[in-house]
Amino acid sequence: MAQQLNTLGLAHRFLAKQIKPGAFCIDATAGRGGDTAFLCGLVGPTGRVLAFDIQEDAVKSTRERIETLGYGAVAQVVHACHSRMADYADPGSVDGVVFNFGWLPGGDHHIFTRPETSIAAIQSGLELLRPGGVMCLCIYAGGVSGYEERDALLEFLRGIDQRRYTVLLSQFWNRLNDPPIPVFLWKEA
Repeated sequence: MAQQLNTLGLAHRFLAKQIKPGAFCIDATAGRGGDTAFLCGLVGPTGRVLAFDIQEDAVKSTRERIETLGYGAVAQVVHACHSRMADYADPGSVDGVVFNFGWLPGGDHHIFTRPETSIAAIQSGLELLRPGGVMCLCIYAGGVSGYEERDALLEFLRGIDQRRYTVLLSQFWNRLNDPPIPVFLWKEA
């Protein structure tokens, strides 16, 4: 089945080109477990995936999904803020990190990611990446959560050290309203 030409589809295409079997990846915003399962498929039975979410409903959904798909031995789902990922991984040990900012699909739209913890999580993720490692950000804005996080993330990304990382920001130029923004980062080798 062809992947859609949307933010998440682009993120998955990018990750599929970069992440190899045996890799160690982090899903910083587990949600309903879609990215966690996708990463498990990429890293295979010899790899490892850590997934984080602050909402118990998301943790439960993700655990159920990975168990149903047979990825229980590959993935660990942690009920904690994504800004705490450095408590679970060593610097330079991670091959890929993925974020989907915003709120839990099908959940309470008044609970959503915040700039303070999201920027701290990106900073941690950058340090956890091994040389040549990658990170994807899917930035959603509008609705109840507004634009504060989007604007803060974009400003933060502009200041990332270009000698250590490459940051590629893309936009859906002709889509109405507030289309999500895909961002791709590479840690220099």
